[in-house]
Amino acid sequence: MVQSSDTVTLTTAQAIVRYLAAQFIEIDGQKTRLFGGGFGIFGHGNVTCLGEALYDQQDVLPLYRGQNEQGMGFAAAAYAKAQLRRRIMLCTASAGPGTANLLTAAALAHANRLPMLMLCGDAFITRLPDPVLQQLEHYGDPTLGVNDAFKAVTRYWDRICHPAQIIQALPAAINTMLDPADCGPAFIGLPQDVQGWTFDYPLSFFDEKTHRIRRQAADVDEIADAMALLTSAKRPMIIAGGGVQYSGAVSELTEFAEISGIPVVETIAGRANLLDSHPQNIGPLGVTGSNSANAIAEQADVILAIGTRLQDFTTGSWTAFAHDAKIIGINAARHDAAKHMSATVVGDAKLAITALQSALNAYKAPAEWLAHAQSERAKWVDYVAENTRIGNGPASYAQAIGAVNALCDPRDRVVAAAGGLPAEVTANWRTLDIGTVDVEFGFSCMGYEIAGGWGARIAQAETEPDNDTIVFTGDGSYLLMNSDIYSSVLTQKKLIIMVLDNGGFAVINKLQNNMGGESFNNLIADTPTATHQVTVDFESHARSMGAIAETVENPTDLAAAFARAKAADQTYVITMKVDAYEGWSKEGHTWWEVGTPHVSDKEKINSAHKDVESARVRQRKGV
Repeated sequence: MVQSSDTVTLTTAQAIVRYLAAQFIEIDGQKTRLFGGGFGIFGHGNVTCLGEALYDQQDVLPLYRGQNEQGMGFAAAAYAKAQLRRRIMLCTASAGPGTANLLTAAALAHANRLPMLMLCGDAFITRLPDPVLQQLEHYGDPTLGVNDAFKAVTRYWDRICHPAQIIQALPAAINTMLDPADCGPAFIGLPQDVQGWTFDYPLSFFDEKTHRIRRQAADVDEIADAMALLTSAKRPMIIAGGGVQYSGAVSELTEFAEISGIPVVETIAGRANLLDSHPQNIGPLGVTGSNSANAIAEQADVILAIGTRLQDFTTGSWTAFAHDAKIIGINAARHDAAKHMSATVVGDAKLAITALQSALNAYKAPAEWLAHAQSERAKWVDYVAENTRIGNGPASYAQAIGAVNALCDPRDRVVAAAGGLPAEVTANWRTLDIGTVDVEFGFSCMGYEIAGGWGARIAQAETEPDNDTIVFTGDGSYLLMNSDIYSSVLTQKKLIIMVLDNGGFAVINKLQNNMGGESFNNLIADTPTATHQVTVDFESHARSMGAIAETVENPTDLAAAFARAKAADQTYVITMKVDAYEGWSKEGHTWWEVGTPHVSDKEKINSAHKDVESARVRQRKGV
């Protein structure tokens, strides 16, 4: 390294890492590093240059060694979510398949509006050794490669062709990841030769910089229009999404709901905006929601949607609301605020709610409307109590959820993702504290559960080390991606993992059956090519990776095992079989649009298609 009075000679890789190490963020008045570290798997495309640079900064940018690049990306996304998008992890992968493995994780982060920085190897910019190991060749476009695929699943994309480019690229990537309106993953391709090239960087480029999350105030006219519409409502409702938590607007939402008397329902991402016991909390909304929330949604005349992208599981494919209901969209992102011709309030949720409250004057929702909503909620509470009761039918997801819910600490964090468990957790989990639920259903991605749990636990260990991260996963997701059990053991980031084994992809089998199809290729027992039926020993498998593990026969034994897991000081895996056909939550569902065959030789298929289409009359067409 050569340094003058105003420049320093560094490789591109060294400069990148030095710059990232100098980034800080102010959170609640306290300054901390923006990057909590990173996840990395080295290969020939990133080990010699970027690896060398990361080695020198490992004290301030700890690098967690992943077992699979996709899992690293899931862990980074879960870390960012647990940190409310205020701190970020980097991911580094080698050129070729290592980087390609990150594509799914990038898509998950993009769909969920979560920041993570990917620093990935790329082909040589000089092309002198072309074609190189793991390079894809496109004969008519030699610039096109695997890394270009990330353009579809990132908010910021760049390829560094000269060392000087990072002076613009890195600040642009960070500004994108920290922008509430444009938040998402950033990708920077690093050609293998460019990583090692040097440049005389200005020393000022490496000055410490403290970032703050921007709070954009809503336009006063949009607030006025929203209030005019809201105060005309006889049956108003608030939809609270994940953006409420990212904005730090939970207390503002709660106070506004209490003062206005407006009932609140939650999206999947917005679970744990309100405590289960709060009188304004009418339950989760939509396809995986509650009878109570869905009942008032179809009667509401004005809907205040805060911090939600109004995904089809929230809107029941746009059948959950009355055709003439008016929507007010409060969102930092204009795209989300304006969905379905909503009256838009583009801006920070915390500031927007405060502005609305200031303009409330004497308005209060009719008392009988809130009383009606609370009456519906009381019935749903009774349903959940019975649905989760041990002994209510065969062992089920709901009973396992109820057993854990009754024994966990209020600040324990729950993680679930694809399959049947997101629906069951969303419907049946009783929120004990704010911001303690991570149900990844923006991308509904199998494999997120354990890897995401690991990332969430890394974040949790920084602020709440005495609490646990609890992962709910099915056997299908476990088999798809389980290696971060080993990661959690290696890094001493304890997880409690509930493996609920229903013999395959049971929720898709349920959908297949509900749409008139025969069980086919979802449950292991119904897979024609699975000619040798073998039961997986999840307990032994988890033990082989260093976890404590046990298998239980029923939810009562699961509760006892969970107590042992809470007392343990290392990752603990509990396996229990659940019924593939019985025990599903049968209430709380809105209509959901799936493609069905318009013609079939099978009468059950034709009948199911007619049933699906009969509900379409309730679907809003954008007005």
